[in-house]
Amino acid sequence: MGLAERRKTLGYSQEKLAELLGVDRTTVGRWESGKIAPQPPQRPGLAAVLEVSLQELDALLTQPRAVSRTTRCQQPSDHSSAGDPDEVIRREFLRILTVSGALTALPLDEAEALSDGVLRGAPGDFARMNSHLWQVYQLARSKGSVYPIVRDQLTTLNEALAADTRGNSRPLLSAAADLFQLAGEVAFDANRYTDAAASYALAASVSRDAGAYDLWACALVRHAYVDVSEHRYQQAAQVLGAAERLAGRGDRNLATRHWVASVQAEAYAGLGDLTACERALDQAEHVMGLSAGSTNGGWLRFDGTRLAEERGARYVQLGRLDLAEEALRRALEQTALASGQSYRRRGAVLTDLAAIGAKRRDPEHVVAYGREALLLAQASSSGYVASRLQTLCDEFGPLSRDHRVAELGAEIAALSTP
Repeated sequence: MGLAERRKTLGYSQEKLAELLGVDRTTVGRWESGKIAPQPPQRPGLAAVLEVSLQELDALLTQPRAVSRTTRCQQPSDHSSAGDPDEVIRREFLRILTVSGALTALPLDEAEALSDGVLRGAPGDFARMNSHLWQVYQLARSKGSVYPIVRDQLTTLNEALAADTRGNSRPLLSAAADLFQLAGEVAFDANRYTDAAASYALAASVSRDAGAYDLWACALVRHAYVDVSEHRYQQAAQVLGAAERLAGRGDRNLATRHWVASVQAEAYAGLGDLTACERALDQAEHVMGLSAGSTNGGWLRFDGTRLAEERGARYVQLGRLDLAEEALRRALEQTALASGQSYRRRGAVLTDLAAIGAKRRDPEHVVAYGREALLLAQASSSGYVASRLQTLCDEFGPLSRDHRVAELGAEIAALSTP
């Protein structure tokens, strides 16, 4: 048994254990992953909370992480083993991403001159290809399958950027910013938050150079998602404040500002501010009054169809369980969330419904919804749904003593996260 297994056996979440010991939740996570060890003054208190001796605590801390399924569940890694074929793709992907970012920042007269015909029509071609890739990403059951295609598109982008010597590059920069956001989405779904943040930062920088305010705002929204996923709500709110100002300078016919408001609602819910959260959700709902062309199906897809599930998720965060359950059940009735449609969205809603059961200490409710979400995570290999389920484990508390909930937790722990 490792440290994480002992904690879960006692029914503690990482947050609760951190609260009892007076440390940050991320500190507990680092202890469990073996990245750091508790300091000598912290060990007696940790041993007491875990109801073990100091010698037994040492044994928990030295448990090999490679065979600890629960530790793997609690701490999805940003790094695969060096010999993993996916890691080879990832390294090449990041290398190309880095080179592309550097090329967009270079003075254009420093690039090597190629024949005049090389770039003819290239910006428009990139925009069309990017739009197609967003559709492929949206429809793909396994988002990771899009990695090689995006990598190849980035390679082509490198060649186009290196060949552009005329300084007429705003459309090309916009295409690059678009592609960097898609690259970030693929990384984000795989729980590679560091990679995702790097992609979004590049997208924001290139959008600024292109003078594309809506693209820029959307890149910041996606960057804020990384902070939200790691419960850094105050930082997310700051980034979203900048996104809101940029969206105000963008195209008023686009849904950008309404998407910003939707994500702001999540940050406010994380901060426990119900009034600000509901105000932001109400602002987001104004997207319904925009024309059909307010989204592009690519880097801007917010059309309000997800608001029922998002409102339900925010109420779960805020502990308003009756409101949450009503909104989430209504969301499941939508065609887009029917069985066999969006695995990722349906899985997230089911996980939120399972979390309501955990908060109500209702094991039947937890298992019914949690198991269906687990099956979707297994079928889609979605790191996002797996991550949501792993967070659900922290809500189990005393319910972990119920054998059905314990079995569900063990199966969630066995999920492989990319």
